[in-house]
Amino acid sequence: MTEDLSRTGPRGARAIVLYPHSKAPGRYTVSRDPEACLDEAIGLAAAIDLDVRHADIVPMNRVRPATLFGTGQVESYSPIIEEGGIGVAVVDGVVTPIQQRNLEKAWNCKVVDRTGLILEIFGARARTREGRLQVELAHLTYQRSRLVRSWTHLERQRGGFGFLGGPGETQIEADRRQIDERITRIRRELGRVTRTRGLHRRSRQKVPYPVVALVGYTNAGKSTLFNRLSGADVTARDQLFATLDPTMRAIELPSGRSAILSDTVGFVSSLPTMLVAAFRATLEEVLEADIIIHVRDIAHPDSDAQKFDVLSVLEELGVTDDRRDAILEVRNKIDLVDPEALAMERNRAERDGGVVLLSAATGEGCADLLAAIDGLLAANREIIELSLDPADGKAIAWLYSRGDVLERDDSGPVATFRVRLDGAESARFFHRFGNSIKGGDRDDA
Repeated sequence: MTEDLSRTGPRGARAIVLYPHSKAPGRYTVSRDPEACLDEAIGLAAAIDLDVRHADIVPMNRVRPATLFGTGQVESYSPIIEEGGIGVAVVDGVVTPIQQRNLEKAWNCKVVDRTGLILEIFGARARTREGRLQVELAHLTYQRSRLVRSWTHLERQRGGFGFLGGPGETQIEADRRQIDERITRIRRELGRVTRTRGLHRRSRQKVPYPVVALVGYTNAGKSTLFNRLSGADVTARDQLFATLDPTMRAIELPSGRSAILSDTVGFVSSLPTMLVAAFRATLEEVLEADIIIHVRDIAHPDSDAQKFDVLSVLEELGVTDDRRDAILEVRNKIDLVDPEALAMERNRAERDGGVVLLSAATGEGCADLLAAIDGLLAANREIIELSLDPADGKAIAWLYSRGDVLERDDSGPVATFRVRLDGAESARFFHRFGNSIKGGDRDDA
């Protein structure tokens, strides 16, 4: 399959995008739709304003150690690259340093594999100091593994880290010792960031609200849903990796209780391991969340494969099986699904359970999501017994507004209560009103 494309990025070099499709087991997966994979690769290239002039699915019987593709395939793209004035060849797969060097010689242009392209996107998008440190750590780890060739001629560009080049900015040293020293410094700085994030998390736990984290494949609609639920205005574009730096906002649930909603970086198939490791400090918010909302794009032809990729990354981060009950699946973009397919999705959702269908773009189903979040939090509630001074109106009013008061006895000198509260609200009550409790400690029923 061949596509002739005319996408023009205002700052981008002309590019060709190639998706190596192999039925052989191993490096390239066969569970995904090749057309959807090529479209995703084009989207990744467009995300950093590359002008994609040509794109192909390249059938492969086996991987050639020297050039990845067969000799005839390599030669067939040389005139396309030369005549099109193409400066960057994006290969949507794993390309070894030797293969990259040989392809660059054969095609006389830069060759970027999937990992390098994703790192370039992250480098261009990260805005906070923490995000930029994380991306640079991932880039240097990647660069260190490719010292078979010299990278010193590549320059940084647009806040990225040098895969595509760019005039007038600092060159990246490829010396292993210097890379190791820089990696050590970055890890030290990120360690301080992690400690600071931990302090912030403990501060929230002192006045705790339940945390609800949005996760999902990139461009699944997480930021649009975040804006819809929180009234925020974070970047939400039809673009891969539009969100990199985490954002948190308070939301109000139907019961009246508050929760903290967290928007995180999107996942993607074959997400570079060094990126997962580098962003672990940021993604710790997911590990600490009371509820994880897995946002899926059910209008995408590879929705099921994307779900598998997300769950794989969550497992790599440490979201174990005992936390699966805390994952609520949201099947988004129902406004893009035809009525017959949507009816089937509704039947599947009813059968599967723990699923909400909605459209973050139109708002349909968002009330159902808030109710489902409320229900999950309520399911984790505990019953506590305590005694308060009947005149302590503030603490008593707090119990009635935040919990379910099951029993109240005013017959004695103090008022006794049996109240159902979730864990976060219970901790918050004891932090704020612990000194007001009469006669002993909390007693879980």
